[in-house]
Order: sequence, then C-alpha cells, then structure tokens
Amino acid sequence: MIEIPKHSALIIVDIQNSDPNKKRDIPEKRMNYLKNAERVTNYFRERGDVPIVHILEIHRKDLIDFGRELEGAENIHCVEGTPEATYYEPTGPIEGEYTIEKRRYSAFFGTDLEILLRGLKADHLFIIGGMTDICVHYTAVDAHQFNYHVHVFKEACGTPSSDEVAQAALDNIEYFQTGSVISVENLFN
Repeated sequence: MIEIPKHSALIIVDIQNSDPNKKRDIPEKRMNYLKNAERVTNYFRERGDVPIVHILEIHRKDLIDFGRELEGAENIHCVEGTPEATYYEPTGPIEGEYTIEKRRYSAFFGTDLEILLRGLKADHLFIIGGMTDICVHYTAVDAHQFNYHVHVFKEACGTPSSDEVAQAALDNIEYFQTGSVISVENLFN
C-alpha cells in the first residue's frame, strides 16, 4: 500500500466529456482509464484529508487562445459552450474541491495552480487524467520543475495515442523522478 504524505494534493488533469457529435462507441481503453480515474478520485474523497484540484482545458469561442497548438496534430477542441469543455461527471468537482481552467498543455502554464498549491502547502502531487503523453506529461514536467514530488497513477491516465507513445511519456516522468509512476492498485494493496 502506498503512503500518502501529509502535504499532498490530487491533480485531476482534463478528465472531460467526449464530443457526442462524433457518434462513436467509447473505446475499452478509455473506459478502463475512466474507471481507474473514478477509483482514485473516490479513494481521495473518502480519505477527506487531501485537497483535490480539477483542471479543465477550455478555449475561447473565437479560438484566439489556441496559439500554435493547431499547427500540430490537434483539431479545434474544448471550446467554451461545447460538451468537451465540461468535466466528466463521476470525477468532476464537488463542493470543497478546487478548479483551474487552462488553455495550454501544462496545468501550470498561465494559471494560478502554483499559487493554489502553495496556499495548500502541497509538496506531493498525485496526478491522473488525460492525455498521458500531452497534458499529464507536461503538467508532471512542470511540477518537477517547481520541485514537487510527482506521483502519476499510470492506469488512471488515458490517451488515444498508441500504448508505446503513452509508455514513453510515463518513462520520461519516471526518468526525472524515480518511483514517480505508480499503479492504482498501490492504493488498495
């Protein structure tokens, strides 16, 4: 069983609704990740002694804040007023939890996450969310740059990218903090 240090926080990165207009079944890979994200969220909620911070990727309707993001493989996504720009309800914020909106990959870039975490006196960050190889990865890297202890629950992170790409991102996180990539099962065994 994993020890949860006193000054910890759970960071839930971009667990948001899918676009219902795409009319596709939810892949098993996404369902497994969401189920594990729910398990982790519920674990920390039941503890009641670890702040939970929800990150929401959201972009303005005029698309002005996408910057260079659309020059890569990304399409327009998470625009204000669309279902994608809302929290996935089972892991979405409840009373007493914190929310941060972001417009770039890292939850630290251009947000007040650092101010919030310092106010909470957090120095250990447990991270779950999507996308493993983009937003989770960049958030974990910036957390490391700010000298936080990073702990990423690998099964509670998801991405439509290949398993090899996701694993490479997790390997990178593990490279800069040995022991930082952990299993959801460590909470229960």
